[in-house]
Amino acid sequence: QVQLVESGGDSVRAGGSLRLSCSASGNVDSIATLGWFRQGSGKQREVVADVTPTGQETLADFTKGRFAITRDFGQDKVYLQINGIRPEDAAAYYCHARAFWQVYAHDFWGQGTLISVSS
Repeated sequence: QVQLVESGGDSVRAGGSLRLSCSASGNVDSIATLGWFRQGSGKQREVVADVTPTGQETLADFTKGRFAITRDFGQDKVYLQINGIRPEDAAAYYCHARAFWQVYAHDFWGQGTLISVSS
């Protein structure tokens, strides 16, 4: 099993910045991809960004120029920096890990950390 704990969500004004953190524990050696999803009110969960075991980063189109993802392989953590926050960024942000053992893929989720945006 893999446990994920997020932190850093807050209520911010539009244009502000936040840094979300996620710490992984448990069977961390099995983790391949580590990243973030988000789910706004009344919306489907969508991928934000992730980092592969080789350090390759993938970011959703809506993040370009405002979001950055960083993975600390030594500390089993992943961070999401969000700058120039917009009202549409308001959502619950979930840390996600895809792990592999016994040739099967396993998906794990954190409990979510909430960002609310005021204009």
